[in-house]
Order: sequence, then C-alpha cells, then structure tokens
Amino acid sequence: MESRERFIIDHSGDDLSFSELCRRHGISRKTGYKWLARHRAQGLAGLCDLSRRPHTSPTHSLAEVEASVLSVRREHPVWGGRKIRRVLQNEGFDAGLLPAASTITNILRRHALLGGGTRNGSPDVKRFEREEANDLWQMDFKGWIQTGKSRCYPLTVLDDHSRYNLILKACSSEKDAQVRPHLIEAFERYGLPRQILCDHGNPWGRRRLDLEDLQVGITKMQLWLTRLGVELIHGRVCHPQTQGKEERFHRTLKAEVLDRESFWRDLKHCQVAFDHWQKIYNEKRPHDSLDGETPSSRYRLSKRSYPGSLPEAESFYLEEDVIKKVKSKGEVTFKNHFFYIGNAYIGSPVALRPRAADVWEVFYCWKSIGEINLKETHKQKGRYHSIRTHQKV
Repeated sequence: MESRERFIIDHSGDDLSFSELCRRHGISRKTGYKWLARHRAQGLAGLCDLSRRPHTSPTHSLAEVEASVLSVRREHPVWGGRKIRRVLQNEGFDAGLLPAASTITNILRRHALLGGGTRNGSPDVKRFEREEANDLWQMDFKGWIQTGKSRCYPLTVLDDHSRYNLILKACSSEKDAQVRPHLIEAFERYGLPRQILCDHGNPWGRRRLDLEDLQVGITKMQLWLTRLGVELIHGRVCHPQTQGKEERFHRTLKAEVLDRESFWRDLKHCQVAFDHWQKIYNEKRPHDSLDGETPSSRYRLSKRSYPGSLPEAESFYLEEDVIKKVKSKGEVTFKNHFFYIGNAYIGSPVALRPRAADVWEVFYCWKSIGEINLKETHKQKGRYHSIRTHQKV
C-alpha cells in the first residue's frame, strides 16, 4: 500500500510525464490510470488495502484513547507525546478528543513507559534547509555493526528539504563497488539530485595532505557523478554539524532500530529490519522539524531522470578549449610543463579554457576543477606543477 500512496503523492507533484512516473514505479500506464481513477472516486479507501476507518470517531472513549497511546508507544518505544498524538490523529482520531501531548506524556509516565533523556539545556544550533526536494541529498555511512558473519555498514542518503530517507542499505564494506549500485537504484527510482553532500571519507572523497594547499582528493565516484550532472560537495573537516540531518537520522536509526535488534545473523537479516523501519520513518513517523508532518508529505520526485548511458566528457567542451588526456601519473603536458590534475582523472580528457592572458581554466565535463597561471609557472623552478584547485577543505 505504501507504494500506491507514494504513486498518488508523486503524481500530485506534476513534475514528470505520466509514462516516466509509471516507469519509475515499475507499473504499466493502465495500472497507473486504474489507481488514479479509484483514488479520485473513493480517496485513499479506493486503494483497497487501506483502513476504512472514518477520519473522525466521536465515540472513542478515554479508555480507548489511552489504550491506543500505549499501543503506539510499545510499538515505537522512543516516540514521545507529540509524535504519538500526531500518529493517532493521522489514524483517524478526532483531534478535539485527543489529549494534549503533555497529557500523553503523563500517561506514559503513569505506565512506566517514559524513558530517560531530555532536550533541556541543549545548545541552539544554526540550521539550514534547501528550498526544494532534490536540491541536495546528504550521504554517509553509519558506524558499522557486527553480525554473526561479518560487519554491516549501513549506507544512508537523506533529502535535505524533506528529510525523506532515499537509501538505507546494509553494505559489507565502504567501497565504491558497494555504494554505486545503490545510488543507481535510487537515481532510477527518484531521479537525479542537483548536489550530494558528503564528508571526506572513502569512497566519495579523501583529504590530500601532500600538496602545498590542503585539498580534497578527487575520487572515481566524484567523476562518475560529475558526468551525470550531479555535483559532489564536502563538509568541513571535523565538523559533523554540516551534515546535521544525516547525523540526526543516524541517532534516530540507532535508537529505533540498532539498539532494539540483535543483528546476529547476516546482512540480509539487517536489510529486512532496515526496510521495515524505513517505511515507518518516511510514511508514519511525525517529524518535529516538519511541524509534525512526515517526510513523505514533503518529498517529490526529481524532474531530472537517470540517463541510460553516461555522456562523454568531450560533449561538454567548447571549440576554443584545448583538450588534454590525463597521463599515467595524473598529469597533463601544456606549454612545455607538466601539471598534476589528479590520479582519479587518469585516462580521461580534460579541457583547458582561456580566461585571461596566460590564465587557463581547467574543466572536467561541466565542472571547473582549477586553473593554470603560466606567469606564476615561469617563476617556479622545474617542469612539474599543480593546478590551483577550487576544491578546498
């Protein structure tokens, strides 16, 4: 049923053609029209498997309300009064008959179901939020957990605007070969974001301390995303607040899943638990920063579809560009000098574009990666130089 509801929500966004929308949901146009017709005629009840409980239930007694409060709390032991009240309201309880969030908290306390922890005294932090869904995705690995057979590295991706969890996968390592297939699956389902925010860990980045200026080392994953038209950006070193939404999501994942499960079997066992909780997080769990709404209510599919094949780097370059192929040590030759571009670019064509007298800007596909100043080069000894990169830590 979650997939049918998601289809109705995505259709209301009116961002994609109907054929593309059906393709991403893995259904035929005929099936898509059937769901829309039923929804227009009967609302959510027309999607068959949803509860037919009326939106208002004035006959609910206080005992029924209290029993429902306790039921939600036992199913989700870390949810507080505000979340439980909003969930009951979403499930059909009349808001006028529901007790206040503080009263629900007292109910939990009376039944010894109120856990520890408080927000009092927490420092205020400066928060940011992108204006549209898919403007920015945040991606990171949660710290590994031990299973009976191996370690599990939970890969998580969150939409910055809606807090919608796009990827929650149990990986056997933190390597590119593990991450890329899950990203492709998400791109095919949701479309392409404009930017992805990561830290400096592999496989999406690494710090370069061997250069004169502290730089972010370029990885193969970053080049792959660049060819797709997705910009990979990095937060400040030792500053997890930049990815605050991902950090908060990991805290919630730990409290609601990792601390409650015994992952003693294997990765498949982990993934079953992740899939179950992901639906709860996206579709049911009220989010305080969204005024009690769910991430699903704010998320919309991207208008940018995942292409069937990667565009060639040369297709982005201009006629006046000087095209150079990066050699085996990550360098290009230009004007009798060697310029280090980066090992990740080995075998790839880059473009040198004239900007001013003796100044050339270096591009990979659409992205500017640095510049060459021949005047400064002539003042330096030797023939090996590094480009002045734009990507600083």
